[in-house]
Amino acid sequence: MSGLPASAAGGPAPATGVRPAGLWNIANILTMVRLLLVPGFVLLMLHNGGYDPVWRSFAWAAFAVAMITDLFDGHLARTYNLVTDFGKIADPIADKAIMGAALICLSALDDLPWWVTGVILFREIGITLMRFWVIRHGVIPASRGGKMKTLAQGVGVGMYILALTGPLATLRFWVMAVAVALTVLTGFDYVRQAVRMRRAAREAEPAR
Repeated sequence: MSGLPASAAGGPAPATGVRPAGLWNIANILTMVRLLLVPGFVLLMLHNGGYDPVWRSFAWAAFAVAMITDLFDGHLARTYNLVTDFGKIADPIADKAIMGAALICLSALDDLPWWVTGVILFREIGITLMRFWVIRHGVIPASRGGKMKTLAQGVGVGMYILALTGPLATLRFWVMAVAVALTVLTGFDYVRQAVRMRRAAREAEPAR
């Protein structure tokens, strides 16, 4: 969920005089579900030592549901003007929590190098904090590269959760390599946008 008003995200503009969305709307409920899935995912992932294929499959299912709810809550919030202050804060936290939990579990089980987890988490947390830093000057929209990064991360991490072997294990390595590359490149792009936005806002201040 992007936290963008519908009109700014290309969706239908809310009618004049529309009441603000309440806390208990479908978009926020999906975000809450995603938050609740995090501890459940960790328990499934680490059950029976963390290497049981059956429990890893259950963990993958929980991870997949979390990723899918991320797509739906954002779409619903933008389309039906369900953006709330809670959603703006909770949604990015939920996104980073499920991805962070998956990465940390994988690294703790020696399935994924710690440096990969560190690079992705540093970027994700840093960009989220940066968005809040510049939010009074404007909203940095999700770019096409950012969406590709999210897809690559979700697919790559999901493949590692399933503990694949053989050719699929090689494929997941390359998917994760693409995810890491997109993570770094899009991170630099967001920093550039944030700096440019801050500079433009400062230059406009004397004219107010």
